[in-house]
Amino acid sequence: MATETTNGGGTNAAGGPPPPPVLKHSPWLVLLALCLGFFMILLDTTIVNIAIPDIIDKLGASLDQILWILNAYILVYAVLLITAGRLGDLFGPKKLFLVGLVIFTLASVACAFAQDPTQLIVFRIVQGLGGALLTPQTLSVITTIFPADKRGAAFGIWGAVAGVATVAGPTLGGWLVTDYGWTWIFLVNLPVGIIALVLAWIVMPDLRLNRRHQLDILGTVLVTIGLFLLCYGLIEGQPHNWGKAWGPVTIPQILIGAAVVLGLFMFQQYKQRDGEPLIPFSIFADRNFSLMNWVVAAISFGMLGLFFPLVIYLQNVLDLSAFQAGLTTAPMSLVSMFVAPVAGRLADKMGGKFILFGGLTLWVGGLTLVVASAQIDSSRADLIPGLLIAGVGLGCTFAPLQTIAMRNIAPQVAGAASGFINTTRQLGAVIGSAAVGALLQSRLSDLLIDRATANAGALPEAFRARFVAKFAEMASRGLELGGGGASTPPGTPPEVTELVTKTFHEAYVPAMKSTMLLPLVVLTVATLSVLLVKRRRQTVAVPGQAQPTDTPASVEV
Repeated sequence: MATETTNGGGTNAAGGPPPPPVLKHSPWLVLLALCLGFFMILLDTTIVNIAIPDIIDKLGASLDQILWILNAYILVYAVLLITAGRLGDLFGPKKLFLVGLVIFTLASVACAFAQDPTQLIVFRIVQGLGGALLTPQTLSVITTIFPADKRGAAFGIWGAVAGVATVAGPTLGGWLVTDYGWTWIFLVNLPVGIIALVLAWIVMPDLRLNRRHQLDILGTVLVTIGLFLLCYGLIEGQPHNWGKAWGPVTIPQILIGAAVVLGLFMFQQYKQRDGEPLIPFSIFADRNFSLMNWVVAAISFGMLGLFFPLVIYLQNVLDLSAFQAGLTTAPMSLVSMFVAPVAGRLADKMGGKFILFGGLTLWVGGLTLVVASAQIDSSRADLIPGLLIAGVGLGCTFAPLQTIAMRNIAPQVAGAASGFINTTRQLGAVIGSAAVGALLQSRLSDLLIDRATANAGALPEAFRARFVAKFAEMASRGLELGGGGASTPPGTPPEVTELVTKTFHEAYVPAMKSTMLLPLVVLTVATLSVLLVKRRRQTVAVPGQAQPTDTPASVEV
């Protein structure tokens, strides 16, 4: 079939960037194909968590294996995003999108038929490869096929998909696992993948934005090793108690090694900035792109950092099932899903700076209200007002953020820029979960012993020391207590069971509240950072001269 191409990176008559490609199909139809693939990737980052108990039961997975079933995907996905984005620039985003979609869909089916935890971990790694190849192409194509004054609406829809996936993960996953078993959380990707593949094959333009087909091999090796060490150290730090991980090699040493390798990578990229590096340094000349990388990392840090302890609270303190916990947070995601396209259109009309600032302000305010409302005796209804406010705010961040970040990025390096900002987003999430997990475990360990000592006075003296010792043992395990909270063996007298539950609740809630201050502070700093964004320029017509299609050449507003 005939394909559409751009002009390979030339300029238009006015000396500006090349015009958008001539498409055979509506760009909104292309956006639908991109969003279907993106939906699957996001869905798979949340839906697997719901199936953990069933996977443990059916496959006999250990705690370490479960952690790798969750993290193998995230590790490979985060490590390869930068390389995949640059490959899209060099060989065309359509090819990379289709290849990633095929790999991800087939790996999902393989996951469903895994016979043991090791097989499931291997297929999750392959899933991560497919997701990494696919994801950067979505932002790259949107940036290229939509003119600047339409991108906000497109990014709004793209952001709404994130809201849908956030809702669908715990709710759809809870229903599938309850009624059909864990295998269906992977099999659900098959029909979606086939539809997305056929649609993308037909409607996606074959964009060729870079004539040279050269990949920076040394840069690829350095960034892969550096990101692997960084993500591995952060993900495995908690399970290894930030001690030894590989024989005598410790987690801090792994993180130091990551910093050294990534430093060498950035130096190597800077030295060949006039050639064809993996990350063109020209993208960092745009202050807005650099700022938005920090903001998107802070948003991911905040999202993981806030909702990780909140989900434990919903299940272990409010005694909700995983499905009920998912439904509790669903209003936030549903509101953001409907707000995001509207915010995108407003960003096109009036610029995204103050929409993003207002959105982040509402999100931080809503989440602060959620934290304040979360008490030992709270109900789900007490959390709804804060979640709704946070949902409005979150819906006002997706489109403006991407619009601001990608507005001035040249199409020839849009894939590299997309890969970098997606990597930043993933690193923010990994760092957020590691930092909040470590802080929560530290606070919980101290408070468990403190509350156990205080509450032991309600027991006969002969049982007090044993009661405190059990909570001290629980404190040493920290977050390994998982979804069961502070459970008691069968036959335990009811009054002791009640005291155990009371002690855990009295320790967990204040530990959660103090821990959640960290992501709230990070989000507040990110919100204030938005004030440094340069407002977009408005086009001023020059008589007798053609105007650039995208980046205008006029005054700031």
